[in-house]
Amino acid sequence: MSTHASDPLAALGSLPGVADSVDSVRKAVDRVYGHRVMRRRSNEITSEAALRGARGSAALSGADWALEEVRRRTDFSGDEEARTIGAALRLGAECGQLLSIWRQSPLRVLARLHLVAEGDPRDTTGRPRQAGEPVDEPLIEAPLPDPAEVSGRLDGLADLIIAGGSAPALVTAAVVHGELLALRPFTSRNGLIARAAERIVLIGSGLDPKAICPAEVGHAELGRAAYVAAFEGYLSGTPEGVGAWITHCGRAVELGVRESTAVCEALQRGAA
Repeated sequence: MSTHASDPLAALGSLPGVADSVDSVRKAVDRVYGHRVMRRRSNEITSEAALRGARGSAALSGADWALEEVRRRTDFSGDEEARTIGAALRLGAECGQLLSIWRQSPLRVLARLHLVAEGDPRDTTGRPRQAGEPVDEPLIEAPLPDPAEVSGRLDGLADLIIAGGSAPALVTAAVVHGELLALRPFTSRNGLIARAAERIVLIGSGLDPKAICPAEVGHAELGRAAYVAAFEGYLSGTPEGVGAWITHCGRAVELGVRESTAVCEALQRGAA
């Protein structure tokens, strides 16, 4: 991965395809924020984006339910798929509450996200996994870093977030997402947490302050195979691989924008 002494993430903006992706995402986000429905009914768009984002994130974690089924259900305590949907919904609701803490203590937020995702606290909840503890992550099969490496890399990631910098929001969000997938710091729900953290960065950076551009929708639409392939590019650490992961995340945001634009259009027609 390319680095820069004072702002390592900023250097990633010059990787192949990344500048174009950043520009394309910004234009797409600006368009949906300019939609006439957003001026009057942005809260409805935000709520719908959270629901659809949770459905998309859960689909990537193996619970691919129809949107109307997610909307209809009230009890998510049944089988593993139901618990995964419930975890994704809780995370979606929690993200907006954690923005100020994220800038000061990202590791505290990650611990909170795991607690929220699990629902029922256990002795492994809310703390990084320890040596010998198994990790349940249905989609990502890459080798697991050992707990010492996890700790060091999490500290490094937290330092970058706290320091801030000039990297575009998309770049920071994609790196946070990719690192958490690579590290899988908890014994469970790492994919859901990684995608929730991506959302927190996109909201907190000011790119998507009203949380109406659910990247999770796009990640699910692009498909599990493409998601894993792009993530393997990130893991490779090559400029091409990391650039491809960032642009994949950018495409996911754009598809989330398209989803919310469709919701705006439906509200405008009175069809939703």
